[in-house]
Amino acid sequence: MLELAWPWLLAALPLPLLAAWLLPRGKTASAHALRLPHPGLRLEQAAQPAPVPAWRRWLALAAWLLLVVAAARPQWLGPPEDVARTGRDLLLAVDTSGSMSIEDMQLGATTVPTPRFNAIQAIGADFVERRKGDRVGLILFGSRAYLLVPLTFDLGTVAAQLHESAIGLAGRETAIGDAVGLAVKRLRDRPENQRVLVLLTDGVNNAGELDPRKATELATANHVRIYTIGVGAEAMRVDSLFGSRVVNPSEDLDEAMLQAMAEQTGGRYFRARNSAELAGIYAAIDQLEPAADKADNLRPVQELYWPPLALSLLVGGFALVAPTLRWRGFQAAP
Repeated sequence: MLELAWPWLLAALPLPLLAAWLLPRGKTASAHALRLPHPGLRLEQAAQPAPVPAWRRWLALAAWLLLVVAAARPQWLGPPEDVARTGRDLLLAVDTSGSMSIEDMQLGATTVPTPRFNAIQAIGADFVERRKGDRVGLILFGSRAYLLVPLTFDLGTVAAQLHESAIGLAGRETAIGDAVGLAVKRLRDRPENQRVLVLLTDGVNNAGELDPRKATELATANHVRIYTIGVGAEAMRVDSLFGSRVVNPSEDLDEAMLQAMAEQTGGRYFRARNSAELAGIYAAIDQLEPAADKADNLRPVQELYWPPLALSLLVGGFALVAPTLRWRGFQAAP
């Protein structure tokens, strides 16, 4: 149905009439008549300005009416829709440092190695879209930490932004402490016991201004629960000038720090050596942080202020410029 968000603004409709009634009237044309020394000379036309046509007055009133209606914010309310709610606020912090380009993960049944970040994008987007009823936000961190998407119920936007992110977008190093500090800053004003951070990284803190231990203390003090995920395989075959050899691409992963961070805040530490383990971790977090258990009725709102506003500008502009136009076939004969 159609309704006005600010109907009290309609009280401004009679303002032009009140102004015409209360403001003092201008002097008559005779008072401004030019007095000449010879009584036979008269300049009546110069002393009497042309009156404002009635049609221009009606156009001005119509423009005012439309402007007031637009200011009252007409809205179209759609039918009620069930929207799941839990009130949980979850931030997903994803490492975009240079090491996330290491190709030691597989997606699905394929055996072709894929970069770690690509696996996080594919599986993380599915995890986000399953968080029905939760506010979800996205933090990217590298040399610095940035809030890419604030907490929102629009899960599709969060998943899309994660999919469109790229390695190195926040720098090539790893500022884990800054990422946790930024998450705490964004979550501390939310209701307690509903603040969750899921942090994914494959390295050690080597950048940023906030030490991870201090960031963990801040998270604990502000009741932010952290689930940490260490990403990366433990064995990968590489080719070199001296032949093929097996290396550990995750030797820089600081598992002790990630585990301490999770335990001190009431969360858990997970190890994702491949995409299957990563998918299982997301499923486990789903169980630890259950999805929506109730629904609220909301009505979608469509703002309709712009049609009367555009029409008001059009009518008002026409009333101003119409006297300067020359209409073919309507000019007065000389």
